[in-house]
Amino acid sequence: MESRRGESDQAVTMVVDGVLDLHTFQPADIKRLLPEYIRLCREQGIHEVRIIHGKGKGVLRRLVHSALAREPGVRAYWLAGEAGGSWGATLVDLHPAENH
Repeated sequence: MESRRGESDQAVTMVVDGVLDLHTFQPADIKRLLPEYIRLCREQGIHEVRIIHGKGKGVLRRLVHSALAREPGVRAYWLAGEAGGSWGATLVDLHPAENH
């Protein structure tokens, strides 16, 4: 588990288990949250991540995909299939960390 401060300056506890549900975060936090979560996953040897952003109008999904595209630790990402949340979740394949 990791704690961090969000835009609202409230402490947030994050469980690093390969599943990140963004429903509890503000969209403004995504830019800082995703790189940190990816770094922590890679350090713990987690190479497959599921990010739940919801379906909605797709604004959060686009923010997530934009952040993932800039992240060097990301090997690939795609929308989850029907069994994995369809277009409400993104699956991410991570490069192994240098020290693993």
